[in-house]
This record gives sequence, C-alpha cells and structure tokens, in this order.
Amino acid sequence: MDLVKRFLGYAAVDTQSDENSESVPSTAKQKNLAVLLKNELEQMGLEDVSMDDMGYVYATLPANTDRKVPAIGFISHIDTSPSMSGLNVKPRIVERYDGGDIVLNREQNIVLSPELFPELLNHKGEDLIVTDGTTLLGADDKAGIAEIVTAVEYLQAHPEIKHGKVRVGFNPDEEIGMGAAHFDVAKFGCEFGYTVDGGEVGEMEFENFNAAKAVFKIQGLEVHPGYAKGKMVNASLLAAELINMFPADETPGTTCGYEGFYHIVGLSGEVDNATVTFIIRDHDRRKFEARKAFAIQVADRMNGKYGKGTVSAAVTDQYYNMKEQIDKVPYVVDIACEAMRMAGVEPVKVPIRGGTDGAQLSFKGLPCPNLFAGGMNFHGRYEWIPIQSMEKAMMTVVRIVELCAKRDWE
Repeated sequence: MDLVKRFLGYAAVDTQSDENSESVPSTAKQKNLAVLLKNELEQMGLEDVSMDDMGYVYATLPANTDRKVPAIGFISHIDTSPSMSGLNVKPRIVERYDGGDIVLNREQNIVLSPELFPELLNHKGEDLIVTDGTTLLGADDKAGIAEIVTAVEYLQAHPEIKHGKVRVGFNPDEEIGMGAAHFDVAKFGCEFGYTVDGGEVGEMEFENFNAAKAVFKIQGLEVHPGYAKGKMVNASLLAAELINMFPADETPGTTCGYEGFYHIVGLSGEVDNATVTFIIRDHDRRKFEARKAFAIQVADRMNGKYGKGTVSAAVTDQYYNMKEQIDKVPYVVDIACEAMRMAGVEPVKVPIRGGTDGAQLSFKGLPCPNLFAGGMNFHGRYEWIPIQSMEKAMMTVVRIVELCAKRDWE
C-alpha cells in the first residue's frame, strides 16, 4: 500500500486521548484504530499479531536469516493530542510547495505562513500534507505508524534484504503520558527498540527531561471582609506570593536546549483555599533533584511565615532522562545514525524538551531512542508533514533492520 494512502487512512480515525479519564485506554475510540491495525497486520501475514483489552497492538516480522541477530522493535502511538480535535480530519496535499502562504481555510482566514513558521522554507519544492485549519492532522503519531507498517511491507517485498526478528508495537495514550504504562516489554521481547515519534527530518532523540510534578495545597482562613483585620488569611494571595518565589527566568518561555525550568500548569483558588501545580524539568539529574528540593523549601518558607500547615507540597516523579540507559548501549544510536545516512538523511541529535514513551520504556528494560517521523507543528491546526520526510523515515526503519542483520553480535 502507498505510504501516503496508509497515513491518510489512519488520520481519518479519531483517536484523541483524554487526560481527565481514568480508563485504559483513556478513550474507547482509540481501539477503532487498534482493531484496524490488528486486521491490517494479519492481512500482511505477520506472526504473533495480538491486541489486548487496553488497545495495545503487537506483531512480528519473522527473521529471514540464520545469523544471530537480536530482535529489535519499532513503536508508535495511536492517540492524538487532547489539545485539539482529531474528528473529521480533512487533509490535502500541497504539491511542490512554492515557499509562499498556504491558505488552510479561506472562510475562517486560517493561513499557514512561513512568516510565522519559517521552517516551511526548508521544504520548498516538496509535497506537504496540511489540514483544513479546523483540526489537527494527526501526524503525531499516525505518520510514525504508517512509516513502520510500510517499512515492514517493504521488507516483505524485498527478501534480498536479510533481517532478524522485527517486532512492532502500537500503544494508546502517549499524549497523556500513559503510553508506556501498560506496554508489555517482556512480551515484546526485544533487546532494544526505537519509537518513531519525532519531528523534523533527521532528528534523533535519546536525551530527555527528568520530570516531576509539584502540587501545593494552600489553606487560608475566610472571615467576613468587614471584620477581617488580623484574622483573614487569603489563600489566593498566598498562592500569588508562592508563585513569585520561583525564579522568573527559569520558565519554558525563557529557557532552551539543556536548560531546565519550573512551569506553572494549574492555578485555582478562593479565600479559604488554593491549589498551585507546577511541573519541574531538567536534563541533569543532579539539578533535577535540586529543583525538587527547592519546591519543598518554598513550602517550608511559606509555613515559616504563615504557620505550620498553611502550605503542603506533594512532589512526585514522572519520568527520567533515557540517556542514563542509552549510554549503556551506544550502538543503538550508532546504528540509527548510519541508517539515516543510508536513507539520505544527515542525523541531528537533539535533546527532547519533554518526554517520550521511549524514556519510560528505557527504564523498563527496553532501550528506546526516538526517531523522526517528519511532522511539524504537532497538536494544532497548523500541523503539516512533507511526504518526502515520511519516505525517509520509512527507509530509515528499513536500513536499521538491514544494518542489524549485518552487524557482528557475537
């Protein structure tokens, strides 16, 4: 099947996850694509095709060589972001992009412009898949799924390319941080793997943030404002004071690269009580631990000023920097870099200012760098992907498999 046709078919299925849901998967509609994938993989003749009750799909392309080659895996996620609707996606292809504005929706005056997104100009002359401006596109990560499935199909059609056992896995709920939570690493049975869930062509990510969440509960004292002097403790005002205790130049909007930050993601309050929620991020584990300690110190300082029990702080870890695990198996990165070059792509190693399923999988025993899928402007109406980038991602998967079979694993 044509790579683009396959991707557009997946994009037509609404798989938006829900961060407020407690079910697994977080939305039942994600299973619609999971069932489609299961059926497709079976029709392709893959082995060990399965789908569990949570919507995780696994399958095997058996080895076609007698050489000792470790089983490797490729993983992408089924869900799309809760940030914008993925219902009734209406993509179109802009052939041989000329470098100008792309009108996504004339009626609503929605325009994809290189003035706002200058990276468009890097793909002048290529064929871009865009939205109609009313939904996201879903290249994150249905492009990754399409690239993996098409790579497997390519390997089936080219038996002269010798390879070991290849496993594929597609999971729900990555966008809400739960994609790896129920991924069966033991069942997957691979020595290492790759998520195909990155952005711009050539990007490879094997360093990500260490991540934690800090929730501050503030207890105030509400009395009638006419009789409040010396009695009232306004929890909302204390919340503002607490927020101002964090460094103003260490936020997402003031940092880049390896710089960490504190990011306020939730704020609610009345006179009687208030809640402030931060996420804490840093690539460096030592600095990460110091940031968590600072959050606790903020609560202690507030309690020292306003009385014990005024502020409680709960700091919980979310995920860690996969580099700790990838450094133990550097050949995983080397193989991917060589494969990219074989596919006509110069690898670009970039630290993730966020996390991936691969980060959590790496700590579950499956070293798992993240490869580019080719999409841009994920999670919104301006999402787009060059067809040529998808083709290179697909061939990168093929070349990784090929290189692994040629490598001496003795």
